[in-house]
Amino acid sequence: MALLEVKNIKKSFGSTQVLHDISFDLNKGEAISIIGSSGSGKTTLLRCLNFLERPDAGTITVDGKLLFDASDKNKFSEEEIRKRRLHFGLVFQNFNLFPQYTALENVMLAPKLLNEGDDAELKANAEKLLDQMGLSDRMGNYPHQLSGGQQQRVAIARALALHPDVLCFDEPTSALDPELTGEVLKVIRELAENKTTMIIVTHEMAFARDVADRVIFMDGGVIVEQGDAREVINNPKEERTRQFLSSYSKK
Repeated sequence: MALLEVKNIKKSFGSTQVLHDISFDLNKGEAISIIGSSGSGKTTLLRCLNFLERPDAGTITVDGKLLFDASDKNKFSEEEIRKRRLHFGLVFQNFNLFPQYTALENVMLAPKLLNEGDDAELKANAEKLLDQMGLSDRMGNYPHQLSGGQQQRVAIARALALHPDVLCFDEPTSALDPELTGEVLKVIRELAENKTTMIIVTHEMAFARDVADRVIFMDGGVIVEQGDAREVINNPKEERTRQFLSSYSKK
């Protein structure tokens, strides 16, 4: 059984339908990259998975447990939404760190609020994660004292601190220059090698090909093509996928 099963997800904003009948699954230890032009629905899909948006139709199942069914019109309480959101960790484009807290405090904050352990345990776990991110010498720094790449690595450590079933990245390098992009991609590559279950929305085609197990190409709110990462990137079957990859290679 797949760890994550997404079936027939639809989402509209007013009269504009952004997601049309999206279905895919994700196995434990697998990494999927989602590629596509701006406005293709990639970020909206991630927001639906993380309960930041409510889909109009479809179901979301994690580890055999139905987390969301649009046909159930009962509204979740804020507490229930937070509980279901814990199955997913989300790393945003622009880091979203709390400026008043150090790197260590940013990573400790959510587990502390959720009473995930005593302070000593939480601190030890946060230090371990920041060390994994190559930031053992930056734990006491505030976000404004960190480079963009360092801030994004703190954000990844923060997402991992709650032990999510699926770690989601929303174009994690789009706000970074090429040198800092390499820092962050190296960390994500290591997570993939360690079989962290991930969904990565990215505009880095070579990275998607080399690191992800599978690639999903979205266009106009539809999954146009999905399959083995190298196969989709190197030998796309659909004409629209070929057009997208061709235009991207010319940038």
